[in-house]
Amino acid sequence: MNKERNYKLKPVQIVEASIEDAERILDLQKLAFQREADLYGDYDIAPLKQTLDEIRAEFKTHVFLNAVDAGEIVGTVRAYEKEGTCYIGRLAVVANTQNLGIGTTLMKAIEGCFKPKRFELFVGSKSEKNKHLYQKLGYSFFKKKPYGCGSAIEIFYMEKNLKS
Repeated sequence: MNKERNYKLKPVQIVEASIEDAERILDLQKLAFQREADLYGDYDIAPLKQTLDEIRAEFKTHVFLNAVDAGEIVGTVRAYEKEGTCYIGRLAVVANTQNLGIGTTLMKAIEGCFKPKRFELFVGSKSEKNKHLYQKLGYSFFKKKPYGCGSAIEIFYMEKNLKS
């Protein structure tokens, strides 16, 4: 994963993940969300505490997509649909490949897997780049609340409503 590559020259491939990818997805998720935890000074967040068994169980209910370059997963996202809403979560991109369009490509691909009335996700209040990405993709804020009991982290819920 530490190999330097020129990602601007070759686009990554977006593929549906398999349960065999669960361990690599968890590793990538923990690396990506470590930066989020650093931003808030709170390391008790769900993406850092999730277990391999929990991710494997999510494969029963979620669609997982990976961004792959030269056989390595450099990004991931997952989603599921319930009662007309598609809930998107845990978008993660390897640090040295950020700001190259991988997150945008993953988001558009995961949205294309569903036909809901609306999409929903949440983002930390201090995560400026993430908020910008989601706004650029047509998401808008609709509520905010603290993340868990007693947490100093505030999260913003964002949605994208689709035209009928």
